[in-house]
Amino acid sequence: MGRAEMGSMQVEVVFSPAPRQVETIVLELPVGATLREAVEASGLLARHPHFSAQSLSFSVWGRPQPAEHPLREGDRVELCRALLVDPKEARRLRYKGQGGEKKQRRG
Repeated sequence: MGRAEMGSMQVEVVFSPAPRQVETIVLELPVGATLREAVEASGLLARHPHFSAQSLSFSVWGRPQPAEHPLREGDRVELCRALLVDPKEARRLRYKGQGGEKKQRRG
């Protein structure tokens, strides 16, 4: 008998509390569980008290979803921190820090 027939499903909750640090929790939840229930059951927010549900956004497979979004078997729930630096600006600064300069075209 499969999980769905028993009334449960497996989902993965992923959180990156700091750059280059990723925590993944695999949960067994009742069929029909919501994104909010998965986040609470993961214990990730309790383990990182300096983050709150209000300071994070949530997505399923990279698509933002409300907390009451119903999950399905195999979903990947992501807890997303706010960006501190615009990605384009960060790339520009890295490029500049590596000695890169734009070449002038002669016309």
